[in-house]
Amino acid sequence: MTSDWPAGGGWEALPKAAGELEVRLFGRWTVASGAQSAAGLAASLRPDTRLISFDARDLPAWDSVLIEFLCKLESLAEAKKIEVDRSGLPSGAVRLVALARAVPERSGARRDQARIGRVERLGTGTLEFCRAAADLLAFFGEACIALGRLVTRRARLRRSDLAVAIEDCGPRALPVVALIAFLVGLILSFVGAIQLKQFGAAIYVANLVGIAMAREMGAMMTAILMSGRTGAAFAANIGTMQVNDEISALQTLGISPMEFLVLPRIVALALMMPLLAIFANVVGMAGGLLIAVATLDIAPIAYYHQLSGALGLTDWAIGLTKAAIFGVIVAIIGCWRGMRSARSAAAVGDATTSAVVLCIVLIIVVDAIATVICNTLGI
Repeated sequence: MTSDWPAGGGWEALPKAAGELEVRLFGRWTVASGAQSAAGLAASLRPDTRLISFDARDLPAWDSVLIEFLCKLESLAEAKKIEVDRSGLPSGAVRLVALARAVPERSGARRDQARIGRVERLGTGTLEFCRAAADLLAFFGEACIALGRLVTRRARLRRSDLAVAIEDCGPRALPVVALIAFLVGLILSFVGAIQLKQFGAAIYVANLVGIAMAREMGAMMTAILMSGRTGAAFAANIGTMQVNDEISALQTLGISPMEFLVLPRIVALALMMPLLAIFANVVGMAGGLLIAVATLDIAPIAYYHQLSGALGLTDWAIGLTKAAIFGVIVAIIGCWRGMRSARSAAAVGDATTSAVVLCIVLIIVVDAIATVICNTLGI
């Protein structure tokens, strides 16, 4: 049986006496010649075949295509309990085939092509969600224990690490927070100006911008920015340490990764988020002032007096409380996804992506719950 290829590579099965089948290889077995198939050899294997040998005298060139062909052929022969004699192959091909056959295929390396039903997918997703929620709750408990040890001065925490985390979460985040807060203030003021101007209540644009920024937008937009900037960095840094076995080294030395790695990040972000929220509120209100002056002809002093009369300590307290909670959420989710990352580069990327998405979802959910609670209590 002969298989001819456009580039000249091929094989021919020649039955021999005493149950031997000789496979003659000819032509150029290279990538440029195209993939060679071993499926046709199954038809050439007679029931009495006990040995497969090779004749490679007409084989001028070969590369990984030949190795793949030989591995598939040996797998076919192994399934049929047929012995393979590699002595007729080039010495380099013999060594490569032996190496490839010596390493078994890793479990799970092949993608499972089996289709899963909708009910099974729903059940699997529900179980995974419950396991992830339980693991996150356990991680939060460990973080609370570490925080308690910090309060009692028993935590193994380096002040230099805390200072670096504070600098990264605070001063370095000011430019992007200022830009987004200023634009949000502009948008709120512009939208409010269009509507309020129709009723002759343009001055109340200061109330709209001030209350929206102090109670909602300042804290929430800052938290969303920090989830994409700092939460993702936490997940990537700790995930990379997981890949490099640095976390295992800390545990071997008797150092708690929770206290050494996670705790400084949680404390730093919880402390910096309210300050960043205050900064975002002020910048956002300044953006609203720009639109009020440019489009509504409102004097800056009038805008200031209207704003100071509309805002109270309760509004500032609600926004700052939300900011502190959002900071804890971003830090815990980022560190949790990094600590639970698998040990591969792709897994670190997945952990970073999931950390950002989960942070944003939780921030919006918590903000909605807090808003409903505040409205219910009348504050």
